[in-house]
Formats: sequence, C-alpha cells, structure tokens
Amino acid sequence: MPHDKLFIPGPVEVSAKTWAAFTRPMIGHRSEAFRELYRSIHPRLQELFGTRQPVFLSTSSAWGVMEAAIRNLVRTRVLCCMCGAFSDKWLDVARRCGKEAEPLQVEWGRHIDPAALDLALASGRFDSVTLIHNETSTGVMNPLPAICAIARKYPEVALIVDSVSSFSAVPIAMDELGIDVLLTGSQKALALPPGFSLFSVSAKAFTRAAEQRDRGYYFDFLEFKKNQEADMTPTTPSIAHIHALQSKLDDIFTEGLASRHARHVRTNSLVHDWVRRRGFEFFAADGYRSISLTCVRNNRGIDVAALVKQLRAKHHLVIDGGYGKIKGQTFRLSNMGDETEKTVAHLLACLDDCLQ
Repeated sequence: MPHDKLFIPGPVEVSAKTWAAFTRPMIGHRSEAFRELYRSIHPRLQELFGTRQPVFLSTSSAWGVMEAAIRNLVRTRVLCCMCGAFSDKWLDVARRCGKEAEPLQVEWGRHIDPAALDLALASGRFDSVTLIHNETSTGVMNPLPAICAIARKYPEVALIVDSVSSFSAVPIAMDELGIDVLLTGSQKALALPPGFSLFSVSAKAFTRAAEQRDRGYYFDFLEFKKNQEADMTPTTPSIAHIHALQSKLDDIFTEGLASRHARHVRTNSLVHDWVRRRGFEFFAADGYRSISLTCVRNNRGIDVAALVKQLRAKHHLVIDGGYGKIKGQTFRLSNMGDETEKTVAHLLACLDDCLQ
C-alpha cells in the first residue's frame, strides 16, 4: 500500500533515519549504557530549552506532564489562559485535580491579551497560570515574551507553559523568560513518534512542589530531579524514544538552531502565500499566527471533508479537516518538523490540483 504522508499538526511525519534509531539494541534502564545515553543528550536539551535547569524525559503524552504541573505547582487557585481546544482543556484538568480553576477566556482565533492577564493577576487571587504558547487547534501563537513579562511582575505566581507544537520550531528561552514549567511532546515539531514528552522545571517550581502533599509519584517533579542527578528516570522509560531523540538532536544541531527556526519561517510563508493566492482567509489574526502550522478559514465554503478525502486518495497526502467545534469551518496545514520548501511546495501543488 502507498504511504500516506502526514501534513497534520501532530503526529507529523517521521523520517526513516529517526525510525531506524528505534531498532537499536535494547539496554537496561538502570545500566551504565543508559546513563551514558542520558548524559549524551542532556546538554543539547538544555540548549533547546534555553535553561540551566535539568531537562526531564517522561514516557507519556504531554498531557501527563500538563497534569503533573497542576499537581506539583498549584496550591489553591490557578488561572487558565484559554483560546482554543487544548488550552480550554486545562480548566477541566485542573478541576479534576481538585484545584480551584478560573478561565481567562478569549474567542477561538484570538490571542491571550497580556493586559487582561495583568489585570487578573493583580487581584492576588491566583498562585499559578497555565498557557499554551502555540494553540494547535486554532493556529494562534500567543505573544510569549509579553505574557512572561507580565508574569514576572508577580513572583508568587508560577507560570506553566505548553510548547508542544512550537518547541524547536521557534526559540524559547525558558530561564530568560522566567517560565517555571516548560513542557513539550515528541510528536509535533520534534518529529518523533507520539508517546513521549520532555520538560524542565525552575528552582521556584521545585520549592513549590516540595510543599505539595498530593503530587503523586509517577509525575513527582522531585522524583524526576533526584533520578536525573544520577542520569536516570524515576520509572522505566521508552528507551527507543530516547535513542530516536538522540538521533533527532544530531539532526537539529547539524542543521543549526537558527537555520531550523528560519526554515520553519520559510515553509510557513509558503503556506501563507498559498492561502492568499487561493482566496482563503486565516483563522488567526495577523501578528499572532503560528510559525509551525496554519489554520485556514473556510470562507470559500468548500467541502473540507471531500478535499481531505481526495487529497489522500489521489496524492497520498493527509491534512486536517479542522478541530473540534471549527471542524469543516477550517482546515489545518502543518509545516513543522522535517518539512522543507520542496515538501511543502509539493503539498500545495497537490492541493491546487484537488481544488481545480
């Protein structure tokens, strides 16, 4: 059967080189070979995260670490910045963890306003804030530096940031920005198979976690820290994912971070040019659009489901037909991970063919 290549915003296409790393011989997770593996990737992970803090490896989706951040950091009340399907879900997660959670809600397609965040935090009612940097469902990239500048005004507030679909596609300097938990998943801009996540935690967050009585075990930040100091993980990890991560880091640093970021800008610009040329509109406002994916507004009223089906049947390419309540009203095109101008141009040419 022909391979259907993914241009959905996660999971994204995984290269043959990355898949090959999954076939490396298994090693014991308490062996010296594993310690050497973790030690070999850790400095480069710190560079990617923009931190001097330890970087942890979690055998879970990013949602596991998102829930962990709630359990480890939220004392009483958390403010959830909500601008799409994934950021909206934070509220439910926090409440299921027994925390008092309140929304800072904006309409889907809009960004989180730093001034509104400032006003909410000035009330003194919140000890934590959750934010999704790049809202994958709507294609909105929130203004992270401006939001972090507001959060820094309130040192008693912990800032939790999900960078699942922006990590490694754009620079994020965790320490400089003052982020307390920065987390990401494997299956989006990192272009690894799903089922694995990475995160880093500030000194303030470790202190906060030590005060929490119900942080559990599997996602206990202090357990991660204790084990990382010995180049290990608290529980048995997906070692194959870590071999693949090592291979991917080789690719990233061979290309160079600046070049990787610039490539995502170029491929994103190709998609944006196509959207304008074909008479479509953007779901996200100018200045707040994702660099790693594009959420296209179906202002032309096309049959999105039929387009998705035809593109797959005729060209073996897969795009997303819109997420949640905007399914069919939008469609999403990903340029994240390993995609190049050549591969994105091919996608756009095939879309043109299907839209004739």
